[in-house]
Amino acid sequence: MFEIVDGAGNVILSRTIINSLLVVILLSIFAFYVNYRVKKADPNEKPKGFLNVIETLVEAIDNLVRTTMGEKFKNFTPYIGTLALYLAVANLFGLLGFTPPTSDYSIPFTLAIMTFVLTQYYGIKGNGLGGYFKGFFEPIWFLFPINIIGELANPVSLSFRLFGNILSGVIIMGLLYSALNSALGILSYIVTPVVTSVFHAYFDVFAGLIQTFIFMMLTMIFVSMAADE
Repeated sequence: MFEIVDGAGNVILSRTIINSLLVVILLSIFAFYVNYRVKKADPNEKPKGFLNVIETLVEAIDNLVRTTMGEKFKNFTPYIGTLALYLAVANLFGLLGFTPPTSDYSIPFTLAIMTFVLTQYYGIKGNGLGGYFKGFFEPIWFLFPINIIGELANPVSLSFRLFGNILSGVIIMGLLYSALNSALGILSYIVTPVVTSVFHAYFDVFAGLIQTFIFMMLTMIFVSMAADE
């Protein structure tokens, strides 16, 4: 929605960066508020209302991590929880009239690179440096180039899956708004919100949350498989 440019017309901050920063700021405010509520809560009383929802969310993510990755990865929960919140809010940003940051390939690719680095780190940690490199020559030594290509393809496929689904939704919604506004004229102020709400429910809410879950699951699977090989 916004871009910051200099006097020569050069873009200093693109809307992708600005929208991504807005997501981070919103999540930071949310985190401080949750921390404030938790500190004020009585530990001897059962959580109610807002805190009960937060506790349920934390337990759900923790159970998902333990079930998918195993008990030894229980400390991975904060990262997966942060990843889930960022992607969910970023993918749903279109509902507020902003362009979702994940519709720009730089954001999904950056997140995929983070997953790739974690995968390599836990692969070396779990198997040792020798076992890590040995895995590229299995099951047969001449498959080494294919194994390398397969490893490098993971962040590309992971990022393109998220990027493609979110960008396609942004394009379709943009075309739909343009078509309705052109065809209906002044009536578009009444009809357009009704018609587009159904498509927003699919492209922003359903597809956005599904892609968040898929990215989370693939991150956990790639890391846990690398550590167990």
